[in-house]
Amino acid sequence: MKMKSMSDKIVCFLALSIILISCEKKNTDPDKNTGTAFIIACDSVAFESVLREIPTNYIEAARNNLHIAYQHTSHGTHVSYGLFGLPDYKTGDETLFAISNNNPQSGKLDFRDKAIASYAEPGTDAADLSRNETAFIQATRNYLDDQDNSEINVVMWSWCNIAGHYVAVNYLPGMQTLINEYGEGGSKIGTGAGQRPNAVTFIFMTGHANKDNNVGDKKPKNQADLIIDYCMENKFYCLDYYGIDTHDMDGNYWEDAGDDGNSSTGGNFYSVWQNSHSVGNGFYENRSSPGGTVTYGAHNSQHITANRKAYAMWYILARIAGWDGS
Repeated sequence: MKMKSMSDKIVCFLALSIILISCEKKNTDPDKNTGTAFIIACDSVAFESVLREIPTNYIEAARNNLHIAYQHTSHGTHVSYGLFGLPDYKTGDETLFAISNNNPQSGKLDFRDKAIASYAEPGTDAADLSRNETAFIQATRNYLDDQDNSEINVVMWSWCNIAGHYVAVNYLPGMQTLINEYGEGGSKIGTGAGQRPNAVTFIFMTGHANKDNNVGDKKPKNQADLIIDYCMENKFYCLDYYGIDTHDMDGNYWEDAGDDGNSSTGGNFYSVWQNSHSVGNGFYENRSSPGGTVTYGAHNSQHITANRKAYAMWYILARIAGWDGS
């Protein structure tokens, strides 16, 4: 069903504005309508037009200074494949959005895809957040404590399916524990024995939408509300998968949408939009690796979903690199 509101508390920044605006509905809490210290990368920033307005120097700063470890399984490919395809989009993008995959190279965003799972404790599955709700904590510690990964300063984990999981009990406290240890001023940041020199920025994520099954206890919308409220309160970055999955290109919210831009009441809105545009003019082809095979994000039948999640990711990276959103 088409909706105008997702949450009374979800807000995000639009490029060219330092004023917080609503992802779904304007926030009436004045304490959350001021300041520029945090960002929820929801559907409102997941547009090429927003990406193109980010000052180039902040894109360059992110590309040259950030070192990202990203752990995921299939649904998480929406971010990776979108980032890998973007350099082939338009003239200049091959330099501006240059990216490497587990092979750091000068002048390219250092992106280490599926980098952390092998550091999980023996006998535990840490392929994504859904496999074991707490395994990501120790796996991340083990990864960041390895001197070979001392350059890493951004970490993000993805959900396979967030439905049914204990977000408030396991995910949010687990992320907070890691932030307390490895974030700015964290207990494991410093020059002493057992400490690492580089603080880490942790990016939270909501889960993908499930067609006709988003609302209710432990379901995608309700889980997204918990995560976004927590990030709002604590001024943390969040890439809002759920918001992007459930909003068409005109900003309409489809509460019954799934992870392919498919809604029982709204139709396949991403495929319809893609079919009215062309490659290089409105969207680009996602790729399995930088310069690799053209592919959709997993569970997708169109390129728009992964395109939008790549735009949202670059928006966050620019903010981490120092951009104030104006």
